[in-house]
Amino acid sequence: MHVLVEGSGGSSGWPQPGCRCASCLRCRADGTIRKRSTIVVGGTLRLGAGGADGADLAGFRVQRLLDARDAAGEAAGPGPAGAAGPGPGGAAGLGGWEVTSPDGGRLLYPAGPGAVPVPPEGAARYDIAFLDMLGDPAQLGRLRARGLVTADTLTAVAFADHRVSGAAELERRCGFWRVRVPADGEAVTTPRSAQGSQGLTGSMSWVPWRVLVMGGARSGKSERAELRLAAEPEVTYVATDPRTPRWRDGAGDRDWAARVAAHRARRPPWWRTVETTDLAGVLASARGAVLIDGIGTWLTAVLDECDAWGGEREKLTGRITELIEAWRQARVLVVAVSDEAGMGVIPATSAGRVFRDELGRLNQALAAESEESELVVAGLALPLNAP
Repeated sequence: MHVLVEGSGGSSGWPQPGCRCASCLRCRADGTIRKRSTIVVGGTLRLGAGGADGADLAGFRVQRLLDARDAAGEAAGPGPAGAAGPGPGGAAGLGGWEVTSPDGGRLLYPAGPGAVPVPPEGAARYDIAFLDMLGDPAQLGRLRARGLVTADTLTAVAFADHRVSGAAELERRCGFWRVRVPADGEAVTTPRSAQGSQGLTGSMSWVPWRVLVMGGARSGKSERAELRLAAEPEVTYVATDPRTPRWRDGAGDRDWAARVAAHRARRPPWWRTVETTDLAGVLASARGAVLIDGIGTWLTAVLDECDAWGGEREKLTGRITELIEAWRQARVLVVAVSDEAGMGVIPATSAGRVFRDELGRLNQALAAESEESELVVAGLALPLNAP
């Protein structure tokens, strides 16, 4: 299957004509110009925000797919050869297209920005998948969980636009999603050669990562950590909150329940949740990816369990050493959220100072053993030791 990427930007390109947002101005300043997303398959079939069109499909089979936002209804049927398909604002429920080439190659393409095509049950693996990752990165996790996108699939972003702060942030996100960012005018060919001389450019090697995401209260650190793992097919979410009934009053219960509900609503429904302080045990036995949220609440619980608020460190040191060693030897992708507690007011209590000091030392130890660490401030991630 041969695909020409005519454009990779939003439905009006990127930067968007007349738009004065920071993202579009930044792209104009650095010369990053992307035409509206359009691809040409096999030299005859054109797919993009304007629909599907081809004067001569020459054996290509085009299947229209429902959008994930369409809550009910039957699977969309095959589109007529060469017929235009509606883009956004067209027929309700159109999420995109599934294309099968005469040689059996399979391709997935969205109908427009925000579209999430849903392949039917029993669909086979795709050789090439273009996705609007800025609209719903978790759709890639679903496709990977179903086996429709694998390590052999060329996965690329479509409809890149000002929903992200700029080209550098797009590249950064697509890096941890393991998604290519094609250039306008780039050609994609499958099957790829053993030497990797075909397909989209760029290295996509993948090794186990330890990532520490730090930030202050309401900085956006948890959302950033979740975004990093959105495209993973299997994720264990480790909740380390130490709260017990003696900590709470009625109003606190309602507030905490609302916070927990908001966190759960953000996470993909197939993620597995574990509530524990045995982080070393989780890291030793986990499959897929692990998200720990967070290190600060884990430390609070362990200080309780070790009765260490008064400064007794022997048991606490043992637990911290155990965690750091498990972190160092992790064989899965693991992302941990931690509080940056050393930039605020000096705690007025002895317990507050113990927590601040211990968390500061623990953050240093985890960061030293992490391939990537970042500090989140006002929702913006500042890389600290990324390669």
